[in-house]
Amino acid sequence: MAKRSYITYASEGGVRRLGSEVAPKGCDVVYRLHRISEELASPDALSAPNAVRSAGLSAYTSAQGCGRLADEPTEPAGPPVLVMVRGRDAREVVSAVASSGMAPFVPFTADHGNQSHLRFAKGTVCIGERYSNQLFSNAHAVLTAAEACGATAVFLCDEAITLSSVDLFLFRAAQRGLKVYAPLDGRHPLLGWTECSTDKAYDQPESWRACPHCGLSFEEIRIASSHYICPHCGGPMRMTSQQRIDDLLDMDSFEEWFCGIEQTDPLDFPGYLDKLVAQRAKTGLEEAVRCGVGAIAGIRTALAVMDSTFFMGSMGSVVGEKVARTFDRATDLGLPVVVFCASGGARMQEGLVSLMQMAKVSCAVERHSRARLLYISVITDPTTGGVTASFALQGDIVVAEPRALIGFAGKRVIQDTIRQELPEGFQTAEFALAHGLIDAVVPRERMRSSLAHLLAVHEASCLEVLGASEAPGARCTKAIVSYESVRRALELGQGTFNYVTYGRIPVVVDAGDLTVRGVIGSIASAVGRGAAAIRFATAPVAAWARDRAQCERRIPERIALPREGAAAADASAAWESVQLARNVNRPTAMRYIERIFDGFHELHGDRMFGDDGAIVGGVAWLAGCPVTVIAQEKGADVRERVARNFGCPQPEGYRKSLRLMRQAEKFGRPIVCLVDTQGAFCGAEAEMRGQGNAIAENLFAMAGLKVPVVSVLIGEGGSGGALALAVSNRVAMQEHAVYSVLSPEGFASILWKDRMRAPEAAAVMRMSAEEVARMGLVERVLSEGSGPAHLDPDKAAAEVRAFLIEQIEELSVMTPDQLIEQRHRRFAAF
Repeated sequence: MAKRSYITYASEGGVRRLGSEVAPKGCDVVYRLHRISEELASPDALSAPNAVRSAGLSAYTSAQGCGRLADEPTEPAGPPVLVMVRGRDAREVVSAVASSGMAPFVPFTADHGNQSHLRFAKGTVCIGERYSNQLFSNAHAVLTAAEACGATAVFLCDEAITLSSVDLFLFRAAQRGLKVYAPLDGRHPLLGWTECSTDKAYDQPESWRACPHCGLSFEEIRIASSHYICPHCGGPMRMTSQQRIDDLLDMDSFEEWFCGIEQTDPLDFPGYLDKLVAQRAKTGLEEAVRCGVGAIAGIRTALAVMDSTFFMGSMGSVVGEKVARTFDRATDLGLPVVVFCASGGARMQEGLVSLMQMAKVSCAVERHSRARLLYISVITDPTTGGVTASFALQGDIVVAEPRALIGFAGKRVIQDTIRQELPEGFQTAEFALAHGLIDAVVPRERMRSSLAHLLAVHEASCLEVLGASEAPGARCTKAIVSYESVRRALELGQGTFNYVTYGRIPVVVDAGDLTVRGVIGSIASAVGRGAAAIRFATAPVAAWARDRAQCERRIPERIALPREGAAAADASAAWESVQLARNVNRPTAMRYIERIFDGFHELHGDRMFGDDGAIVGGVAWLAGCPVTVIAQEKGADVRERVARNFGCPQPEGYRKSLRLMRQAEKFGRPIVCLVDTQGAFCGAEAEMRGQGNAIAENLFAMAGLKVPVVSVLIGEGGSGGALALAVSNRVAMQEHAVYSVLSPEGFASILWKDRMRAPEAAAVMRMSAEEVARMGLVERVLSEGSGPAHLDPDKAAAEVRAFLIEQIEELSVMTPDQLIEQRHRRFAAF
């Protein structure tokens, strides 16, 4: 019998006859179904070799086949087994398992309950309503089905074969006393079976959670390691406050604040206090928000995390009090605040007292903002009502998770009240982004890194308080002020609880490698020169040395130009400049941003109406200095140009840029503008939304900005649409850029009633970089290399980068009043 019980399969492929020889190293045992049946029926009576030991036993030789041999009697139904099969071999596999002495149970779904192979089984197990590949390969579905039929083993076929290499599934099966088998090579269920096992062990208790989107269940370990995103459909699952903290903050860095605030019942609402007691017992929480302080990649921040499992995250007096106190303590400590919003709105059981929390928290947010401290609001699912209409949308930066519900009045309220049909995707995060109401939609897997980099940019922007007296423990991580430092901290150190518990154990690195403490001593010599000078003093040495080498090759204040009139007389040369500036292959603003800045984070929307793709804005690092970047973007291909309106901004684009300029001024960041537009969009809808108002507001605001502003024209500079980003302390043009009061075609059409005279108009308007520089309207003409920028974009970008670094360094020593005065004098001279 022994010779018929096993075949040995060579690791390089093919069945190997052993004879009396010792099996080669690396061979695996492949079981026949009859032998599996005997082992399951009498596990203690048989001394079956395992896959390792059998390689040295000559007693077991090759014998092909999977069912019982013809001369072996058929036995009554034996041990129950679950056979995960449904493909074209299903009937044959089920029959073979039955004839080998086991009692096969086969899974099915309600919509495929009449398949022919099911009647050959001892029994069936329904595992769901609708068939899907993912359901048949779902660990929870397989283990639950095995438990339902009392199986002692599981045979994996078809889609379920993928589970044969899933360590967590194999570990849980072994815990339940289940043996797991898979077909030979995963492709030959009628040739032989290999036993699947794992050496890995998991300390976490078994815990399953169903995805609300697709209905499949997954173990908590797997969900936590994927940031509570469904491994099947990618849908986000709602997270508790503790799960948020574990997934976001550096491990063991959270210190909770304001526990034990006395609960009130201002309306004496029947049963309200009893419900609160029940909610606390059910959730283990005191209230619908947890507040405290922690660190993200070493950057200390105050934190408030709302929890929708407690009264749907509704905002009562205790919630409002805790959030308001968090902002006030953060103000005292000089800390940024991150709030994760998840709420159904005001708590109805507390009436007007709940409504007043909107105002109370808003006052605390304003005090925190007046101290020039950063507030980042993260909107999660769901966020509605009074929370949406107060602190959820009051952040300096507002981001949301994908698919999050965001709204003031809920869909049902709107439909029941005014019977209005709502558009597809209404009140989702993506809807809010498209309508300019939030800065970004950030997937959970990028949330921690995005927040870390945004906090780092603002931390570096606020270094002017470094030498000031502070409360104990405040700003303890100021030395982490570079893009590279934070990136290394995220990759190598300061892991989260979820990362350490469920993911790869991070490499521990020396704390000094995560900061720029080696150069922090240079701050003292820069204190007297102002906040921006301090920022440059704290830039990483290697990056700054490289950039200083570029800056040492100083570009003359005025380049050598031909005698006045020469360019104006040459219409073909002027028109050539226009054509080069419009060349579809010319690098657009996004290409320059990629080459010039580190860690650019785009921020969207005007917070009023929409997000204009013709203007791109965000925060980034320039040679270790945090900056705000605002650029006019035409698009790199036809599809992108259409989406970005060919670089012609709408009113919401200018309002977005104004919002980002005000934010930069609040945090003391220099502003860099890249100008490239034919002009502001002149359609009727733009006029109705206040195109002229938007440009006028930009000009007025830029005139009084208290931070350095540097602009570079990288393509076309058309009319007020370009000037709206060029009321700057310093302005430069690339050598093949153009700058004019309007397009040559428009000029020729208005003055000469003939658009065909556009080349002549280009010469008369003196719009080339050389002519503009000769008139003293720009400080510098920047070389694009040996040819136009599209022939050597890296060279062109390097020249722009060197100019920006040089000018920001020079302007950083000036006080806010001096910056404004210099800007006013510059334009008064024209």
